[in-house]
Amino acid sequence: MKQATYGLGIYLFLMLPPVITLLESIMVVHMHMQMPLLVIVGMLLTPYLQQTFPSFFEKWNQNGLPGIVLFMIIISYWMIPRTMDEALTVSAVEVFKFISLPFLAGVPLRNSWSKLSAKGKNSIFILISIIFGIMAWIYIFSPNQICNSYLIKEQKALGWTFLLTGLCIVIYFVQTLFIDKEEYSET
Repeated sequence: MKQATYGLGIYLFLMLPPVITLLESIMVVHMHMQMPLLVIVGMLLTPYLQQTFPSFFEKWNQNGLPGIVLFMIIISYWMIPRTMDEALTVSAVEVFKFISLPFLAGVPLRNSWSKLSAKGKNSIFILISIIFGIMAWIYIFSPNQICNSYLIKEQKALGWTFLLTGLCIVIYFVQTLFIDKEEYSET
């Protein structure tokens, strides 16, 4: 219940107009801070929602695969440059961002992650790092302004942060291959 309270507090804070304006004023902060924070809100709310609606999660996300697929669809959608622009200019898209990232990305991610096999988790790490690499290439090497609401310099900075984040995911993934998980498990 404490996690849900924190999640709700962060959610309400992120919805304050001055906070929205601040977080969306810089492209990198919009993509790599506001959006992940909204996903984290959903992850914090998940235990409460699982207690409140246990049959829903058992029926629709039994093995974790539907939740991970939904998570991947939602984060892929929000990486499209046009959706970032529309979140700034179209109110309905902004509202969808505040609903989809916590409840269609964060909740399914937390609910699904523990249900996935090691092979499934590794596949997600690989897929996300590939997507981040592609997004980095698009944002860095595009000669034109992709997002009308942001400058080309901000676009390139976002591309470099995608590249750095993708490399960090790859490093984490490779590191997990060399760790003996039995040594750290509780007995």
